[in-house]
Amino acid sequence: MSRVITYMPELQGDEQLTIAKIITGMSEQQVEQFARVYRERRKDESVVLLTTLLAFVGLAGMNRFYLGQIGMGIAYFFTAGFCLIGAIVDMFNYKAMTNAFNQDHAIEVAMLIRGAFPDELSEGASFDD
Repeated sequence: MSRVITYMPELQGDEQLTIAKIITGMSEQQVEQFARVYRERRKDESVVLLTTLLAFVGLAGMNRFYLGQIGMGIAYFFTAGFCLIGAIVDMFNYKAMTNAFNQDHAIEVAMLIRGAFPDELSEGASFDD
C-alpha cells in the first residue's frame, strides 16, 4: 500500500486498494512506468459527474463518450438520455462507472508494463481481485 501512496498519492478508497493489488510483485521501475501511464489514462469521478449533469442542459451522453462508451453515448444523445431516466441513473452510478473504467485500464496498463519488462516479472503476481 505504501508504494501506491508514494507513486500515486491522488488515489483513494477502492481504487487505491485495486492498484495496490495490481502493482504487487512489480519492480520499482515497473511501478514508476505504471504510475506514469495509468495517471494519463484514468478518469476522474468529478469530471464524470459533471459530464453526466450536462444531460440536464441538453447534452445527454457526454459522460458515456468520456468513458469511451461511444454506442451508449450516441444512444443517450439522440434520446435525451432515454428521456433523462438514464441520466438520472448515471448520476447515482457515476462512481461505479468510473471505477470500472479505471480498473479495466489499470489491468491493461499493468499487462503492457509487465510485457515491456518481462525479465523483471515476479512469480505469483496476479491481476485478479
